[in-house]
Amino acid sequence: MAKKKKSGEETIVDVQKAYSKTEQYVEDNSKIIMIIGAILLLLFGGYFAFTRLYLFPKNEEGMEMLWKAEYWFEIDSLNKALIGDESYYGFEYIADEYGSTQAGELAAYYCGVIYMEMGEYDRALHYLDKVSLSDQMVGAISRGLMGDAYVEQGQMSQALRAYQRAIDHSDNPLTAPIYLKKAALVHEDLGNADEALKMYRRIKDKFPSSEEAKNIDSYIARVGG
Repeated sequence: MAKKKKSGEETIVDVQKAYSKTEQYVEDNSKIIMIIGAILLLLFGGYFAFTRLYLFPKNEEGMEMLWKAEYWFEIDSLNKALIGDESYYGFEYIADEYGSTQAGELAAYYCGVIYMEMGEYDRALHYLDKVSLSDQMVGAISRGLMGDAYVEQGQMSQALRAYQRAIDHSDNPLTAPIYLKKAALVHEDLGNADEALKMYRRIKDKFPSSEEAKNIDSYIARVGG
């Protein structure tokens, strides 16, 4: 994943190297006032029927389709995992046809991961943007992967927003230090030394046992901390 050399090359390369670590951590409802209580009952009844009679069965159907694509993914047959074959559907079909379900979102996550591996960053972003899973790990990683895709495209401001979304989604000790460091490196690339310093210090203070904290003092010193 080579990039053109420029003054911020070191920080971009650091972000790219950090990307490989991501793969190891290998995605409501309205309030209505009493005066429209009757309408609420109708809406709730309709929503319940839609969820029970349509979304639940559709999600179950989609989940049953995932197993073969997941098997192909595990054995590195990525094209088959995406497209499927004459007997089984791939992740793309499931993501597109079952997008309103958890199965569809999970398939979209897999599509994003595969397209990142293939270097097709626009396609990766297209599918990762469909993922809104509440799961702490999958949700954070999907947003972090979007940041990686933007870095590869040289869109550092968008990358920073995506990494911040990953951090905000889950402040857990596994993914948060990764995306804090990536965001800090992007801040450096953008010339935001003070913001980078805050993130490096947050890694040191809050996640001292993380891999990212091992050489964090050198990063802190680099931005004048």
